Amino acid sequence: MPIPWRSSADAFAGILQRRGVEPEAVVNVEAAWEAFEEFVQVSLTGIEGPENDGDCIIAQWGKWDWNEEQPTLSFGRLLAVSEGDRRDPDWQPAYWLVELELRFADDPAWSDIDSVGLQDTGFDAAEIGAPRTAVLADIHRLMHSYPQLAAMWRAQPVRSRLALERND
Repeated sequence: MPIPWRSSADAFAGILQRRGVEPEAVVNVEAAWEAFEEFVQVSLTGIEGPENDGDCIIAQWGKWDWNEEQPTLSFGRLLAVSEGDRRDPDWQPAYWLVELELRFADDPAWSDIDSVGLQDTGFDAAEIGAPRTAVLADIHRLMHSYPQLAAMWRAQPVRSRLALERND
């Protein structure tokens, strides 16, 4: 049953908790990923359709100013929200990101995380169901193909955060 997009972070939190993962204290990256896989298969209302890339998934990694230069791995779902007056010639959907951010302590195994050729998987708007399952498997394989990310995957994050934030 579809849920309103504004409840998406709560839905993700519920899935994490059912799997024994606390959103603000993730200790197992694989369990968090499995919860993400389940979450991105939940239908949402109030977003643009697949023809307009209304529901995209992405994984990101690296060190950035906004995360205090800590090594980070995140799983996100970008939503193009259908609000406002569509008759306005300048109308654009509002973009919101549901993101589980996992931060790690510095470690030699991933000290060069910024040297990985990519910093994310790119946004993918595969439809819910088998197409999205296939994309998630590809993302999982890609991340495990980099030794730095595979090492992070086996480590315990020192901090985690689940948020729904505007992403314009």
